[in-house]
Amino acid sequence: MTTAWNAAWREHALAELAARDWDLIVVGGGISGAGILREAARRGWRCLLIEQRDFAWGTSSRSSKMVHGGLRYIAKGQFKLTRDSVHERQRLLGEAPGLVDPLSFVMPHYQGQFPGPAVFGTLLRVYDALAGKRNHQYFPKADLHYLAPGLKDQQLQGGTRFFDAVTDDARLVMRVLGEARADGGEALNGLKVLELTRADGRVNGLQAEDSESGQRYHFKAGVVAQATGAWADRLRKQEGGEHIRPLRGSHLLLSAWRLPLAHAFSFMHAADRRPVFVFPWEGATVIGTTDLDHGEDIDLEARISPQEVEYLLSACAQQFPHAQIGAQDVLSTWAGVRPVVASGAASLKPSDEKREHVLWTEPGSVTLAGGKLTTFRLLALEVLNACAPMLGKTLSDSGSAVFRPVVLPELAGLTAGQRRRLAGRYGCTLPLLLPLLEEIGSECVGASDTLWAELAFAAEHELVLHLDDLLLRRTRLGLLLAKGAAEYLPRVRQLCQARLNWSDARWQQEQQDYLSLWQRCYSLPTEQQ
Repeated sequence: MTTAWNAAWREHALAELAARDWDLIVVGGGISGAGILREAARRGWRCLLIEQRDFAWGTSSRSSKMVHGGLRYIAKGQFKLTRDSVHERQRLLGEAPGLVDPLSFVMPHYQGQFPGPAVFGTLLRVYDALAGKRNHQYFPKADLHYLAPGLKDQQLQGGTRFFDAVTDDARLVMRVLGEARADGGEALNGLKVLELTRADGRVNGLQAEDSESGQRYHFKAGVVAQATGAWADRLRKQEGGEHIRPLRGSHLLLSAWRLPLAHAFSFMHAADRRPVFVFPWEGATVIGTTDLDHGEDIDLEARISPQEVEYLLSACAQQFPHAQIGAQDVLSTWAGVRPVVASGAASLKPSDEKREHVLWTEPGSVTLAGGKLTTFRLLALEVLNACAPMLGKTLSDSGSAVFRPVVLPELAGLTAGQRRRLAGRYGCTLPLLLPLLEEIGSECVGASDTLWAELAFAAEHELVLHLDDLLLRRTRLGLLLAKGAAEYLPRVRQLCQARLNWSDARWQQEQQDYLSLWQRCYSLPTEQQ
């Protein structure tokens, strides 16, 4: 793994990487693409990942942050998907503590409303059986008030607590990419694939354009794996009728003090009986999610609509009426586009579409359509199994850990929780962070858990091309702090401008672009949107 992984390295390495002969090129830098690269690199394949915007730019930085077993899939009869998800959730909890952590969920039960305690308990018994251990408990109303003060009391019977997990989705992508690079894989952002190249009826590479310079490159590959999410229909040869149905899921984020929660709360929205959540994340409180057709241009950053804001605020008011949460309490928003494979039934509601994935193949190319964050490892193995015969390779060792064990160093000034958090987020790149911690110290940025040293680390070692990469994905400060962390930008500049090798004019332009993007896509929308 190259020590420096930044814009200067990228500029120097790009032509040389384009000149190589690759076994596998992965298109798409979300969690699915990162997982494919990681599994290929561990097997010694000559592999490269190319991302058109930034790593985790799409759905993988704008998900609901949950690593879950898919409880609702049981009700739809998708037992294999649930079993696989539960097993992968347990693997991730064991392999990446500090990045993937347990989260308790509470489902309150109200008289006459579905699901009642008996039905929900039956679902959870199946869920627990798939996980191999009992993981839920019913609390009568009197006890539930201790778990959930402020919960709507009228006709409340009690509640059931169960456990899933939560993560920082963008950091999960970066950690997986770090593992892949440690095994010899390479990854580039800011490269838009224009077309796949073909010879004798077979894909043999691709043409890509550098978004920074406008220069075009031809990359040669034995096989191309596409993990482009909502863009899955764009490059492949479409011979069948299957296609992607882009569905938008949006979220609101509040300061934790406005609605302090010790658990996630799952309940049915009164308007449409869809499951929604209110949950703690990164020291804040999140309300999510919506599920509706995304009819806008997928090349534009997705954003929440006024109607979705109203829907989510009404969900919060329904469950926590005394908190009186309103639009003025929202710190930030985000919207992600789910790449769901359409069933073909035009009348089917978005929430009723199955979440199963599909592989579309042609000679020299495999396209992954659909998929879930939790099962990214299994999806990667499935893609590689489809790619291997095209390369004359076979696949073995399907059960190895995604993440190397991390030895927690004794770091002066850091709590045990902070050390665990840093180990989880940075993994095998943690030694590169230590000198910056010694230089900059352990001070956090505002009320967040993010250290100033993490910003410096990202600028030096995590291929930041633009300011939104730094504040929305390498760190989540643009979501967690008021107005996109605008008041902290002078110190961010002081710490990072030289490390990014940006001129004063470049910094001013980046700051202007970032604040404009934040206002447009991560703040509350205006009625005109």
